[in-house]
Amino acid sequence: MRVVDMHCDTIAVLYADHRAGGTVSVLENNLMLDLKKMQAGDYGLQNFALFTNLASIDEPPFEYCMKLLDTFYTELEAHRDLIGIVRSYADIEENLRQGKMSALLTVEEGGVCQGELSFLRNFYRLGVRMMTLTWNHPNELAFPNGRKALEGGYYQAVPDTEHGLTETGIAFVEEMERLGMIIDVAHLNDAGIRDVFLHTKKPFVASHSNARAVCSHPRNLTDEMIRALSERGGVMGINYYGGFLRDVPVGGEDVSRVADMVAHMKHIRNVGGIQVIGLGSDFDGIGGDLELKTAADLPRLAQEMERQGFTAGEIEAGFFGKMAFSFKQLPAPQNKDDLVFPLLL
Repeated sequence: MRVVDMHCDTIAVLYADHRAGGTVSVLENNLMLDLKKMQAGDYGLQNFALFTNLASIDEPPFEYCMKLLDTFYTELEAHRDLIGIVRSYADIEENLRQGKMSALLTVEEGGVCQGELSFLRNFYRLGVRMMTLTWNHPNELAFPNGRKALEGGYYQAVPDTEHGLTETGIAFVEEMERLGMIIDVAHLNDAGIRDVFLHTKKPFVASHSNARAVCSHPRNLTDEMIRALSERGGVMGINYYGGFLRDVPVGGEDVSRVADMVAHMKHIRNVGGIQVIGLGSDFDGIGGDLELKTAADLPRLAQEMERQGFTAGEIEAGFFGKMAFSFKQLPAPQNKDDLVFPLLL
């Protein structure tokens, strides 16, 4: 069963290791994801995010992200016999014909553009084909959901339905549509997701988000969002993090179980149809007690889906078909002359 995974943070972990003098490789390591584990899990396509935490870096976000980008290319280009970097749907098809896996470059944190549309366009020219507008901090484009302080130093995430996209954020989503860069609403607050629907026409994704009706964390999508995303032709990727799979008591342990993932899939299928379901592991960006500990464990998810009544066609759709198809269906920009690389068509 070929896997399309819309999100992992492995590149940021590799960069941090290399910066500290380490030699961890994307080929084989003790992280959640590497090329050998991907082969064992029967991967077709992995989205590699350039994850940037605005609160923890000590340099301009754009400069930091450029270093992550260099790590991505240095690591992946060293193993061209196993995996090919893709900028178009045709590239994915060609890698499949050659028996190779594919790597798609994404950005997690729109703040790396520092509000500059020229930076966005240059990220596209450098191969970025998907970007979240936010991570967990406000930036020039938008806002995450809020946090409420609790006793004992704990926090509770709360939905934010008031602070929509900024004027710059609206300009960014319009330009992303023109370019053909996929808008990713994972981590975006409720008001921001509403505005993305209002100011765009093309399909977009929530690369690593679950169903809020099953787990109440506001990082997950409401049923209304799921229906609208499905009607738009978009996809949401099941996130393996326990705190987004089941409601955890304050101070409790984040426990991730395959059965919980399938429970979200069943609910999403009932609300928006099988066509809106994809995978977004968040490997190397999550912790807790994980039943799917690495990319090599993905066959267990397919087995649990079958046990709970999903058909072979539905499993194929959730693992590969619909997500890959969504890349294929992205329309071309109005002005192709502006682009260096082909679109995901």
